[in-house]
Amino acid sequence: MAPRVEISRVQADSPGRDDRSNRSLNAEWVEITNTTREGINLRGWTLRDSDGNRYRFDNVRIAGRATIRIHTGNGRDTRTDVFQDRRDYVWDNGSDTATLRDDRGRTVDTETWGRRR
Repeated sequence: MAPRVEISRVQADSPGRDDRSNRSLNAEWVEITNTTREGINLRGWTLRDSDGNRYRFDNVRIAGRATIRIHTGNGRDTRTDVFQDRRDYVWDNGSDTATLRDDRGRTVDTETWGRRR
């Protein structure tokens, strides 16, 4: 059975130089898509990398058949974009795993890229 919410795209390597500017940090992101017709509140859900960095969703609602983008840097949350408000990169360019868990800690989806070391 396909997940109702899935990690649909990851841009782990921010285009251009990794200079830790907010613009560069926000060009590193993960997209999550709701594959159902019903809206889902992601409150309490988490997105984590393989090093244990974790982002916890607050009152974030994802509409039916919609996608939201979770940026690494600072910004103002909207219906389509939320921000982790970090000052350093989260996703390893070479290889990493993004894990999405629901509010009960159950793994909903994972996305792995690159080679395992």
